[in-house]
Amino acid sequence: MNGAKVITLKAVAQHIGLTPGTVSAVLNDSPSARSIPQATKNRIRAAAKELNYRPNFFARTLRNKRTYTIGVIAEEIGDSYGSPIISGIEQYLRKRDYFFLTVVHRHDPLLLTRYSQLLSERGVEGIITVDTTVQEAPALPTVAVAGHKKLKGVTNITLDHRKAAVLALNHLKDMSHERIAFMKGNPVSSDAQDRWDAICQVAAEIGMKIDPDLTVQIDTDDPTPKLGYPFAKQLLGRKKPFTALFAYNDISAIGAIRALQEQGLRVPQDVSVMGFDDIPGAAFHTPSLTTVRQPLNRMGEVAAQVLLERIEGKKDYPSEIAIEPELVVRESTAKAPGTT
Repeated sequence: MNGAKVITLKAVAQHIGLTPGTVSAVLNDSPSARSIPQATKNRIRAAAKELNYRPNFFARTLRNKRTYTIGVIAEEIGDSYGSPIISGIEQYLRKRDYFFLTVVHRHDPLLLTRYSQLLSERGVEGIITVDTTVQEAPALPTVAVAGHKKLKGVTNITLDHRKAAVLALNHLKDMSHERIAFMKGNPVSSDAQDRWDAICQVAAEIGMKIDPDLTVQIDTDDPTPKLGYPFAKQLLGRKKPFTALFAYNDISAIGAIRALQEQGLRVPQDVSVMGFDDIPGAAFHTPSLTTVRQPLNRMGEVAAQVLLERIEGKKDYPSEIAIEPELVVRESTAKAPGTT
């Protein structure tokens, strides 16, 4: 059985009466295409679509001495943090006809080093790290999403943690909460310390007291609601009442709600609970979760955009790009008991 006829670049050129060189320049986004009129570019792209032209990747690679491939190094890919970031990376790269390879290190420094070498050996043109500790910048163009360490030559895509703290703490203050419990994130994540530093700074500015007896440190790495459950139990075991709980992320907040309910406490009537991230399940939990939305998909898109700009020759790039958070108020927060 014969396969479908392969449409060549030469066939596209003959179809519209132009030279193969002109068609190639447009379809491969060559710098020489800048002098070609936009109307001509539109004709070429329309003809390529009409004829179902598919570029020969290997010919393109040999011709331009490029692989159009990047590497993504992540802590995890199936968790509620890394997955939407990688989705954003994929969406942007797909539009630009780039391919990517993803590796997962799970906090193993030896594996992280080995994967960095393997990606380079496989010809990737740049690297995006996701929530990953890198001790020194790779030789390739590199962008970090939530980089754990500021490195020269690496652009860090991060959340504006100060703005996030302002949104969250002012919401709780507006609800008349004074006795607030906090669940700090695992120190292995850069976001944990940055977020906590911002919370402490903003709390001092607005006159909100942070009680050490109402603060607990998450020190495990469970990607399920079990992450927050035992630490909320710790807070409850201290027998020091609180009217609100601000969890490190939505997953830990959901686990904390279970612990509160087992203790006979109602959310939000007795204790308000606030999360962070706005994972897909936050809106469907009962009660639905008030949270600070971290636009993770957008952070992935921005990371991919910045990396391609660097790969393709842009000389000026920032050391950090802060993405704006958003407060999402749902059912899990209410006025503190006894206030109006």
